[in-house]
Amino acid sequence: MVIGVPKEIKEDEFRVGMTPAGVEELKGDGHTVLIESGAGEGSGFSDEEYLNADAEVVDRETVFAKADLIVKVKEPIGPEYGLIREGRAVFTFLHLAPNPELTRILLDRNVTGLGYETLEKDSRLPLLFPMSEIAGRMAPFMGAYYLQSFRGGKGILPTGTIGVKPAKALILGAGVVGSNAATVCTGLLMETVVVDKRMEALQKIDEMFLGRVKTLPPSAQNMRNEIRDADIIIGAILLPGGKTPLLITRDMLKLMGKGTVIVDVSVDQGGCIETSRPTTHEEPVYEVDGIIHYTVANMPGAYPRTSTLALTNVTLPYIRTLAREGIERAIREDDEIRSSLNTYRGEIVHRALAESMGVRAKTPGKLRRSGRS
Repeated sequence: MVIGVPKEIKEDEFRVGMTPAGVEELKGDGHTVLIESGAGEGSGFSDEEYLNADAEVVDRETVFAKADLIVKVKEPIGPEYGLIREGRAVFTFLHLAPNPELTRILLDRNVTGLGYETLEKDSRLPLLFPMSEIAGRMAPFMGAYYLQSFRGGKGILPTGTIGVKPAKALILGAGVVGSNAATVCTGLLMETVVVDKRMEALQKIDEMFLGRVKTLPPSAQNMRNEIRDADIIIGAILLPGGKTPLLITRDMLKLMGKGTVIVDVSVDQGGCIETSRPTTHEEPVYEVDGIIHYTVANMPGAYPRTSTLALTNVTLPYIRTLAREGIERAIREDDEIRSSLNTYRGEIVHRALAESMGVRAKTPGKLRRSGRS
């Protein structure tokens, strides 16, 4: 198979979909790997390293034109839309629920859209996990930074000091992002509250932190009570493949103190705060009603070397399977790869994505085969 790795062009995105070590593995399996020149520079990998691994270093157009499988980090964006070829496969973080334009392009061109964020193994999301872990650990630090008064925050030191209580962090979601955020918040000695509708998830948080973290279901009363004195609010809700449910509305901002900082990690799936909209590392924050919003859609991209290594450690085995078996056979015979399917031969096949688009999901077994591998 011919596997193509383009350079990420999303603003302030410096990760890359494959390392030189990954190229060596795929070349050893007998495949061809096309790397766009400069693709790895942001993560500390030079073209020379890819050439030494026996990759072909080419231009962007060649990557998209010749590759059977495109491997990326982030979803294709505007300038890449015209390069996506009919009937090819793309393996990346797709986040299609809040992006109907890209969804339509993948459908119209019969692209097999395989999303890292929906691939399941034993009811877990192994390809999303390392990025969620990094984003969760980043979120409290971003919130703490913008709590500084000269950044528009309340001027509260997260750790507190002798005779002065620490800041309060409210974390919406008890999954990977939420639990990692809670780890950092408690490490900073912050008063920490985790909200989640799943009682078993709250039980895990309670056990993990030996009761030091307050846990609550997201009732309307609980939400109103907790946001009144929260200093940092971290959005950590995930609905795999679907649009994130809203837990905080625009009206609820009025209950918060001026200078409260919201870090909505779930913004790449629509966000769990009504006033969230995607921002970039270059311009990460904005203010609504005196509330600071940090809503960078690719938070782990701030630490590209760590993030690239963590991500490619878990994606490479699946890339090797796709290349070895061929796209069609891998979809038919590998349950984990099939779970990553979002679009296939002009149809939406992921249930949560279909629901967010107001259509009924198809199942791969009922779809016609393209014959391409």
